[in-house]
Amino acid sequence: MSSYSHTVAGHTWRFDSLREVMAKASPARSGDYLAGVAASSDVERVAAQMCLAEIPLTRFLDEALIPYEQDEVTRLILDGHDRAAFAPVSHLTVGGLRDWLLGDAADEASLRALAPGLTPEMAAAVSKIMRVQDLVLVAQKIRVVTRFRNTQGLRGRMSTRLQPNHPTDEPAGIAASILDGLLYGNGDAMLGINPASDSLSAIGEMLRMLDGVIQRYEIPTQACVLTHVTTSIEAINRGVPLDLVFQSIAGSEAANASFGISLSILQEGYEAGLSQGRGTLGNNLMYFETGQGSALSAGAHHGVDQQTCEARAYAVARHFKPFLVNTVVGFIGPEYLYNGKQIIRAGLEDHFCGKLLGLPMGCDICYTNHAEADQDDMDTLLTLFGVAGINFIMGIPGSDDVMLNYQTTSFHDALYARRTLGLRPAPEFEAWLERMDILRQRDGRLELGRQLPAPFRKALEQLA
Repeated sequence: MSSYSHTVAGHTWRFDSLREVMAKASPARSGDYLAGVAASSDVERVAAQMCLAEIPLTRFLDEALIPYEQDEVTRLILDGHDRAAFAPVSHLTVGGLRDWLLGDAADEASLRALAPGLTPEMAAAVSKIMRVQDLVLVAQKIRVVTRFRNTQGLRGRMSTRLQPNHPTDEPAGIAASILDGLLYGNGDAMLGINPASDSLSAIGEMLRMLDGVIQRYEIPTQACVLTHVTTSIEAINRGVPLDLVFQSIAGSEAANASFGISLSILQEGYEAGLSQGRGTLGNNLMYFETGQGSALSAGAHHGVDQQTCEARAYAVARHFKPFLVNTVVGFIGPEYLYNGKQIIRAGLEDHFCGKLLGLPMGCDICYTNHAEADQDDMDTLLTLFGVAGINFIMGIPGSDDVMLNYQTTSFHDALYARRTLGLRPAPEFEAWLERMDILRQRDGRLELGRQLPAPFRKALEQLA
C-alpha cells in the first residue's frame, strides 16, 4: 500500500493510503465525520484534493480500497474491468480525467464507449475535484437509454416514478393516488409502491392491481412493488404478474449481506424477471435503489468514505443491465447528509458517477423532516437535475409521502421541470397521454387537458 503527500502553504500533508486520500478529499458531509474518515480542516481537504488530482488512474487498478480477497464487489469491479475501453484515458491522472471530461473530445459517443473502462473509484475520485457546474455539464453530455414497455433516457425527456404509497396498503387509496398522478402526466418511469406490509399475499395483491390498471387503460409503463428480491422471485414462481425486480443495494459485500443479498441472489432475481418475458420493447427489468451512508449505517464501509461506497454500488447495478437506478439522496437522514447543501452536492455526485459508469440514473430528491433542509433546497436540486439530463424523478401527491414520512417531489414539481426546461415524458407514454387527452400539444409545447378523460371519470365514480 502506497503513501501520498502534498504541500500546502509550507505544510506537508501525508496520507497513508489511497483510501485515506479519497476520504479526506471528499466535500464535507456529516456521514464521513461520523465514520471518522473526513478531513480535519478545509486546508487538509484541499491538500487531499490536490494530491488526488495528481494520482494516475492506473493506481486504482493496483490498490483496492476494500481488499480483493474479502469483498465480492471489489472482485466484480476488477475482474470485469474493460482495459480496451479504458485505453483512451489510461495515461491520465485524476485531474487529467477531469480536464478531458470537460473538453469537447468527451462527447456522448466517447463517454458511452469509455464507461466499461472506468471503475467506480475512478468516477468517485474525479467527482471529488469537480465543481457543481462540472458535475452538471458532464452528466448532461451522457444519455443512457433503457427499454421495457417504454423508452427511458432519451435527450429532451424526463420521466417520473408515480409513487402511490399508502400507510395501510389500502387499494382505494393507492388507486386514488395513481389516478391523480396520471392526470398530471406522471408515471412513465413506473408505477412503484413501497409496501407497508412485506407479506407475499399483500405483495401479490398490489402487483395484480397495478397490472390491472396498466392493462385496462393500455398504459405503456411498468409496475413495481419494492419488496425484497427473494419475495419477487417467489411471486414470479407463483405466477404473479411482475414487471420490474427491485432491490436496495450497497457498495460492499458486507453491506449487501445486511440487506440479505449477494451477487448470486441478484442474479437469480434477474433471471427470474427475464423468464417472465413481460417487456414489449426491451429486457431492462431491474430497479435498484441506493443512498450515500448505507454501508456506514450497516457498519460495512471498511473505512471508505460514503460517496465512494455509493459509487461502488453502481458496479453492482451495472452488472445487471437495470431499467432504472435511483439514488434516494436525503432519505437516510442528517447523520449522513446534514443539510440542503450536502444533499444537493451528494445528489449531483451520485448522478454524475452513475451516468459516467453507464447507468440510467434517477433521483428521489428528498429529505427527512429532522434534516436541515427544506423544499427550496429540493427545488434547486430538481432544477439542476433537469439541466443535467436526469432520467427520472419521483412523483408523489403533495410531495409528502404519507407512508414513509419524508418529503420528496410532487406531481406538480414534475410539471414545473418539464415546462421550464422544455422536457417531455417518454415518447410512448407521451403518445398515450395525448390519446387520453391528459396532455395536449399547443404552440409546440405540452399542456394539461381541460377535462377528465371519460375512462377515468368512470374509475373516479367507482372510487367514490
